[in-house]
Amino acid sequence: MIGRYTHYLQPLIYHSLCRSKSPPKPRQATVRTLYDPSDPSQKVDANALILYFPAPRTVTGEDVLEFHVHGGNAVVKAVLAAISRSNLLKIRYAEPGEFTRRAFYNNRLDLTEVEALGDTLSAETEQQRQLAIRGSSNALGERYESWRQKLLYARGELEALIDFSEDQQFDDTPDILLASVAKQVEKLKILLQTSIKNAFRGELLRNGIRVALVGAPNVGKSSLLNSIVRREAAIVSEEAGTTRDVVEVGVDIGGFYCRFGDLAGLRSSSDTTLPVGEIELEGMRRARERALEADIVVVVLCIENESERVHIPSEVEEVLQKLDKERQDVIYVINKADLLPPSVDHENMLQRLKRTVARNNFPSPHQPFLMSCIDQQRLTDAHGTSHGIQNFIQGLVQVFRSKTSAILPDDVDLSGVFASKESWAESIGASERHRVLLQQCLSHLEEFLASCPAVRGKSSDQLEAADIDVVVAAENLRNAAGCLAKITGKGEEGDVEEVLGVVFEKFCVGK
Repeated sequence: MIGRYTHYLQPLIYHSLCRSKSPPKPRQATVRTLYDPSDPSQKVDANALILYFPAPRTVTGEDVLEFHVHGGNAVVKAVLAAISRSNLLKIRYAEPGEFTRRAFYNNRLDLTEVEALGDTLSAETEQQRQLAIRGSSNALGERYESWRQKLLYARGELEALIDFSEDQQFDDTPDILLASVAKQVEKLKILLQTSIKNAFRGELLRNGIRVALVGAPNVGKSSLLNSIVRREAAIVSEEAGTTRDVVEVGVDIGGFYCRFGDLAGLRSSSDTTLPVGEIELEGMRRARERALEADIVVVVLCIENESERVHIPSEVEEVLQKLDKERQDVIYVINKADLLPPSVDHENMLQRLKRTVARNNFPSPHQPFLMSCIDQQRLTDAHGTSHGIQNFIQGLVQVFRSKTSAILPDDVDLSGVFASKESWAESIGASERHRVLLQQCLSHLEEFLASCPAVRGKSSDQLEAADIDVVVAAENLRNAAGCLAKITGKGEEGDVEEVLGVVFEKFCVGK
C-alpha cells in the first residue's frame, strides 16, 4: 500500500491518476492503470489495486482511499511523483503516527489501544506479541473507564453533601454516606494494587527479564552463558578473574526476551594466593550492584575436587542476604557435573543443597539444577532423572512464566467480567505509563481514605459526627478519576457535566 488520503482530496487524486475511469465501489477492490497527470499517455503503474472505504467504519473514522501498487522502489517513487504533480496544493506526506492519531481523535481507538499497536509493531518475541494482543482488545480501556465512572459516582455523592445539603433531605447521614463511599474506595484500592503488580509483570515481557549469573571465580558462569546463548559471548579461561565487567547478552528463550548478565567472580579481597587488583575490585562491585537489580539471580556453584561437596562462598552469601525476596527469584546451579563419579546419587546431592541454603536463610522455591558445560549431553542419574543444559533452560522458562503470569486480587468479592484470571491477564498488557498513572490514582485514593479515618471500618450504629473535610475528600476522588482519564484519553473534557449528571440522577436535585 502506498498511501491513504483524506476525504476532500480523494476524488481529485483518483481522477487525476485514473483519468476517466469510474470511481471504485466502497469496500470493493478495483484494478486500475495509473497515469502521470502531466502526461496522460504515460503509464505509471499497470494493474494497481484501488480500495475505497467510506467513513465512519474505517481505521481512522474518515473516508480512506488506498493505492496498492507493485512494490518495486522505482514504481513507488513514480506513483508518489505523479501524485505530487496533480496540482493539488494540500497534498503532503503523513506525519509519524498521524493515521493512528486521527483514529484516536475520531474515537476509533483509545490510548490503551494506540499503545498496544505500538507494542505490536515493536514485538520481537512470541511473548511480546501476545502482550501486545492483550492490550489491543480494549478490555483495559473499558476497565479503567468503569473505575473512573465509579469514582465520578462517588464524587457526585460527596458533591451533593457540599452543594445541596441544606436544601435536600438525604436518606443517610453524612457519616453513613462517607462510610459507604470509603468502602467502595477500599475495594477499588485493592483492584488498583493488583493492576499495578500485573503491570510490573508485563514490563518484564516488554523490556526483558534481567538474569544475573552470580558465583565465585572459575565456577563456569561464562561457560554457562555461552551454553545458553549457543555462541561465544563471553571469554572462557581457567584463569580466575577473567570476567572483569558485566557481559550483557539479550536472547529469546521460549518466547521470553531475557537479558543475561555474566558477572565478575566474587572472592575475598584478602586472598593471598592471587591478589585482587583495583580493576577486579571494581568488577566485583559492579557484579554486586547488577545482582541486586536483577529479576532472577542464578547462583552458580561447582563440584570441588571430584567430590559431592558443594560450598557457597561467603561473598556470594552476602549478596544473597541483600536480595529482595519478594521481587527476585534465586536459582541454584551445580556446574562441572562431569567431574562426579558415576556412583553419585544426583538427586540426593541436590536435596542436600536445598537443605544447606534453607539452613543459611536464603532458600529458593525452585529445584536446584545439575549440569556440565563441557559435556552437553543430558546427564541421567540412577533414578532416571535427566540433568543438563536443556533441563536448566526448561526450568528457566517455567520461572519466567511464573513471574509474568497475572495475579488475582486478594480479599475482594469479584464478580462479572473481572472475576476470572483470564480477564485479569489483560492487565499484563498495561504499559509503564499506565502503571505510573495507576500509582498516582492509588495515592489519591489513599489520601481520600486518610481524610476520613473516623468512618472507616465502622458499622452504621457505631458512627458519630466526625469533623471531615468533604471538599478535600471529593477533590481526592476527582484527582483519582483524572488519572484514569489520562490513561485512556477520555473523560477529561466534560468531567464537570458528568459529575452533575450523577448528582441529578441520584438525588433528583432541582425537582
